[in-house]
Amino acid sequence: MSQKPQQANTSDVIKVRYEKLDALREAGRDPFVITTSDRDTLTETIKNNFEEYENKDVCVAGRLLSKRGKGKVSFMDLHDRSGKIQIFAKFDDLGEEEYGFLKKWDIGDIVEVKGFVFKTQMGEISVHAKEVKLLSKSLKPLPEKYHGLTNTDLRYRQRYVDLIMNPEVKDTFVKRSKIISSIRRYLDSQGFMEVETPMLVANAGGASARPFETHFNALDEDLKLRISLELYLKRLIVGGLEKVYEIGRVFRNEGVDTRHNPEFTLMELYQAYTDYNGMMDLTENLYRHVAQEVLGTTKITYNGVEMDLGKPFERITMLDAVKKYSGVDFNEIHSDEEAKAIAKEKGIEFEERHKKGDILNLFFEEFAEEHMIQPTFVMDHPIEISPLTKKKPDNPDYVERFEFFMNGWEMANAYSELNDPIDQRERFKAQEEQLAQGDEEANTTDEDFLNALEIGMPPTGGIGFGIDRMTMLLTDSAAIRDVLLFPTMKSLDK
Repeated sequence: MSQKPQQANTSDVIKVRYEKLDALREAGRDPFVITTSDRDTLTETIKNNFEEYENKDVCVAGRLLSKRGKGKVSFMDLHDRSGKIQIFAKFDDLGEEEYGFLKKWDIGDIVEVKGFVFKTQMGEISVHAKEVKLLSKSLKPLPEKYHGLTNTDLRYRQRYVDLIMNPEVKDTFVKRSKIISSIRRYLDSQGFMEVETPMLVANAGGASARPFETHFNALDEDLKLRISLELYLKRLIVGGLEKVYEIGRVFRNEGVDTRHNPEFTLMELYQAYTDYNGMMDLTENLYRHVAQEVLGTTKITYNGVEMDLGKPFERITMLDAVKKYSGVDFNEIHSDEEAKAIAKEKGIEFEERHKKGDILNLFFEEFAEEHMIQPTFVMDHPIEISPLTKKKPDNPDYVERFEFFMNGWEMANAYSELNDPIDQRERFKAQEEQLAQGDEEANTTDEDFLNALEIGMPPTGGIGFGIDRMTMLLTDSAAIRDVLLFPTMKSLDK
């Protein structure tokens, strides 16, 4: 007898399914001993090429998601990864024993059907069953057909059920896979080399974020999970790999909301002998390429708002954006004290350690960011918030950096990379001071990275893309959890 879990005793439906499994095993038909299938054709291949497949023998396999009919004729819908097809089964074709086992199949069972392709009188392309086999028994029922799996929390926790019940969810993740493949194809065609760098690091730098910490028992050392891909990729630029990129998970010990998950997918690339202007051109071309290849258009709609990737992307400095949307011209503000005074006047909260550049960024976030709907490059950030970026030669209070915005969201962050080891050491020193003042997101000095810069790094442009937000926009998904197969969830035991 099969072992029934305790909770099965509380459900008549589950109890019946376990009893069916027992009966199958007693009849020598245990589906769980079957190791493979003879499937040779996907359902959508048949439906899209009916003239080629009409009257042809095929073997299909997948999950049973509906049953109908009575007596000696049955109709069923079989779903595989490509779609679904109707199965037509008759007592006269299968015989009493086989048809009897088929009649006991449940919604959710995984089955194999051999037969020939035909079209019913109602015009539906179907497979006329000649042989049937139960490949795996579903011991728990799926959600009721017409109500589906609508509980959002349960959908994220049981994504496997969500994928079965909600076809649009599967479509989102198919598109996500195509987006990442399209990015790779584009970068590979431009001569970039894909690499892999460490996830466990002694120094989690390259971004302003709080890292997760762990302990490596074998070496008795504390390590961190990476918050960025940047510093190792720059080491490779020093080593002569002039165009490199990585697509991988990074980890930030921060909050969870519609656009943030503690682990997410980042793509960073670095190219020697270019600057942030080259990165703007690359970003524009990459986004157009991906949208056209995956969606078939450069016009996308998110939450009812159309954004056009086909037009030249707007370029605006952070200073000009703040002046445009807040009325405050930071070119006329000459000290930290003046900046703090205008912040108080405008109701902008700041910390005492903040300098003029920090407050400019706070103004941008408060007044300008939400207006960056169409594809826009916001350029030339203050040096205080950009510890790894080259200064603008004509204005050293600002750096050659841009953030790419769509829908009011930051979609990418790029620099003309700082390659002066003396300047970089001073920036790290300033970050250490911020850390001492309580900024848990500040960087610490990375001596090996400084050593690499001392060896010599050519002028370089670099950029980081949030793959999850890009997928959200291109699939019109409301939350980051909708584009992560298994988002981080609070334990049910808490």
